Amino acid sequence: MMKKLLSLLGIAVFSFGTAVSADSTPGDIIVTLGENLTPAQKEQLLEEMNVPQDTETITVSNAEEHQYLGDYIPKAQIGTKAISSSKITTAESGSGLNVETKNITWVSKEMYTNALTTASVKDADIYITAPFEVSGTAALTGIIKAYETTTGEEIPEEQKQVANEEMVTTAKLGDEIGKEEATNLIERIKEEVAAQNPQTVQEIQVIINNISNELNITLTEAQKNQLAALFDKMQNLDINWDQVNSQIDKAKEQWDSFKNSEEGQGFLQSIIDFLQSVVDSIAGLFK
Repeated sequence: MMKKLLSLLGIAVFSFGTAVSADSTPGDIIVTLGENLTPAQKEQLLEEMNVPQDTETITVSNAEEHQYLGDYIPKAQIGTKAISSSKITTAESGSGLNVETKNITWVSKEMYTNALTTASVKDADIYITAPFEVSGTAALTGIIKAYETTTGEEIPEEQKQVANEEMVTTAKLGDEIGKEEATNLIERIKEEVAAQNPQTVQEIQVIINNISNELNITLTEAQKNQLAALFDKMQNLDINWDQVNSQIDKAKEQWDSFKNSEEGQGFLQSIIDFLQSVVDSIAGLFK
């Protein structure tokens, strides 16, 4: 099952060719589709994403999925098919990243946001989907590829690799300590790395220890070492840390704004009502 899930998402993710020269403007749309989608599934996803007829479409292959995930996930798990797809809409400068997902079970939208900021993707509305439930691992590469194409900004290969590693590391950590906890931990470490600019792995390890204690998260030595190695790679890249934290902050602001809006309150209330109906149904069985 996991093999299928990972391969499904492979579609939206991988194909990093030469960036096309482009002057993107707010509202520009580009779509990534998995190479192994059936014609009916492609039509279904294009309709779901409300894609205009003349929208540029990029195909993502399973080979690209293996290229960018092969070092972090067993080949058997990646599988042989690329399925997941995405729609990327250029947003106004300074608006941040807004990520939404459907049928994505393993990688949360916050994990995507974190990894995309590491890859220097900014100011875009991103919708990630698949015709059935998939893990979501592969979607990142397709999004980065599409972003390069629509903006004309080529992202260094090493930065793409680290972004994929960050996504997988966070998702695996989420399995062990909880998705929200893992996401918060990565975000806070990024903030402190940006603020302190550590020069050695040992200094990064101190940051990881301090942040995990601050968040009351218990990490194993193996987990600490893995995170230290990941952030050491990040430190060796030419990453604009101010931009990274700015994009993360804006994403948080958008979520907070949604939660407090009439639409957000209605959405949250619908969840509460649904859960209450489930509880009432179960209680009714014992009457």
